[in-house]
Amino acid sequence: MTDVAPDAAANGTEAPNGPAIRILTQFIRDLSFENPRAPDSLSAAAPGGNPQIDLAVELNARGRPDGLFEVDLKLGATAAREGGVVFQVEMVYGGLFQVSGVPETDIEPVLLIECPRFLFPFARRVIADVTAEGGFPPLLLDPIDFAAVYAARKAAEVPTVGNA
Repeated sequence: MTDVAPDAAANGTEAPNGPAIRILTQFIRDLSFENPRAPDSLSAAAPGGNPQIDLAVELNARGRPDGLFEVDLKLGATAAREGGVVFQVEMVYGGLFQVSGVPETDIEPVLLIECPRFLFPFARRVIADVTAEGGFPPLLLDPIDFAAVYAARKAAEVPTVGNA
């Protein structure tokens, strides 16, 4: 599929056809994997059974002087058993986006909901590969509801009104 109408593509001009999001590039900005108890933590008979996984998600976006937008999806996962941390992985996966045809009032939700939806499958694969290379079964993250993450973020920003 393309964002350019067939006749517009022929003459090199784009027809205005509503909102559009283009991923210009995507990249790993930062990646860390820690396996502090290896090789003992890799044993099938490791005490404590299956580890408890805690997941953290952060979203950030910023405009650039050239009119493009950088969006960062930060994912962190910590696996722990009775004896402590088994592994910890943190990654900031970024993308450079061109957004057009979106009203100024809607740009923040587009950057913090729609853009991370494009990035997530690639970031998920990197996390799975890194944990597998660390000697563990791949950590396959469940899909993330970025609209709910955005709503929670906005709710946290709303100041509470106290009694005078």
